[in-house]
Amino acid sequence: MLKRAAYYTFGCKLNYAETSAIENYFLHAGINTVKTGENPDVVIINACSVTKGADRRCHNLIHYIKKKYPNTFLVVTGCYAQLYSENSVEIDKIDLLVGLKEKMNLLKYVLKKKKGVIVSSIGKTKFTYAYSYGNRTRSFLKIQDGCDYTCSYCIIPSLRGESRNGKISDIVKSVKKLFEKGVKEIVLTGVNIGDFGKSTGENFLNLLEKLDEVDSIGRFRISSIEPNLLSDEIIEFVASSDHFVPHFHIPLQSGSDTVLQLMRRKYDTELIKSKIKKIKFLMSDAFIGLDIIVGMRGENNECFNESQFFLENLPFSQLHVFPYSERISSKALSINQEVSSIEKNERCKKMIVLSEKKYKDFYFSQIGTKHTVLFENISNGDKMYGFTENYIKVETIYNKKAVNQLFNITLGGWNNEMTALTLNF
Repeated sequence: MLKRAAYYTFGCKLNYAETSAIENYFLHAGINTVKTGENPDVVIINACSVTKGADRRCHNLIHYIKKKYPNTFLVVTGCYAQLYSENSVEIDKIDLLVGLKEKMNLLKYVLKKKKGVIVSSIGKTKFTYAYSYGNRTRSFLKIQDGCDYTCSYCIIPSLRGESRNGKISDIVKSVKKLFEKGVKEIVLTGVNIGDFGKSTGENFLNLLEKLDEVDSIGRFRISSIEPNLLSDEIIEFVASSDHFVPHFHIPLQSGSDTVLQLMRRKYDTELIKSKIKKIKFLMSDAFIGLDIIVGMRGENNECFNESQFFLENLPFSQLHVFPYSERISSKALSINQEVSSIEKNERCKKMIVLSEKKYKDFYFSQIGTKHTVLFENISNGDKMYGFTENYIKVETIYNKKAVNQLFNITLGGWNNEMTALTLNF
């Protein structure tokens, strides 16, 4: 009889929302989540496969789980399962491999202890709702799934299927429910959230406007949004909203127009420049994070230098740097010019150095400014942490009563970990 389950999640915020929904189904069926020191009867790994690094982390975890808990029923799901099916290098250690189409139906298979592979084409799968809740002060709310783009380096659309989304009216109900549970921050997540509305005849701005009307002291954060879908109207709306925070995560991927074309992206560097200029004009304290891929096939030294120069002159706050990773069946494999692993690593280092400089510049520009911080139940000795609306990590003396509460603060200096110290709260 299955009594306890453990959950491991890799990848995007969408995965975390879906894992939380799966955990909730298990709890309702009487399968509790393991506590420290307990052995699980079943382990669920919800694994990403966006890069080779993600695959490697999944392989290592599978090996670790079967070594530590040899008798546990091991289930692997997510994009990893959809991509590799029976070709996983760890397939002999997995009891049940479940693809994305049946991901939210894991419970019925686990209760029967069904073994094998349940993976089929995602096709025109219906949208399924999910949100994370219980172990965080913020909730990741799934509003959209799938992607209709054909970026040459990416295989996620072939795994996740066509772009689809929930109805605004249903999402508003979920938001009200989460705020009633005490959640203070909701992060809107999906594969391509700016494409919201295709399956319901609505649009992303419609959704933001309706959510802004929800009566709550809580706040909203928009997760990664494609540059070409980050309209001026959305930027203007966030700037005027009392509930949506000035934090933008933009998958730029390259600062070279040549590479953007090779990637089959839907914008150029001029559009990126205009979007960031508008954000900073309307919200000077906004945090802007950018995703960057280095070492893409076809990215020669000239292209990389062009990208680096472009970024050096762009007022962003942080880079999320990824070395290009070969993916099975991606269109980028047809591009002949490869970049060596050594060169990829060197380019990553240069971008990380640039990111650290921009990060420090942004942080130091915020000293003495007033913000609202949401403190989390995460402590380090006598310290506790939280994030401001513009995504600055804040440290203060631990106070249990401050957990999951919003406070107005003035930012002080910074410690060696680039965490802000509050002057007051």
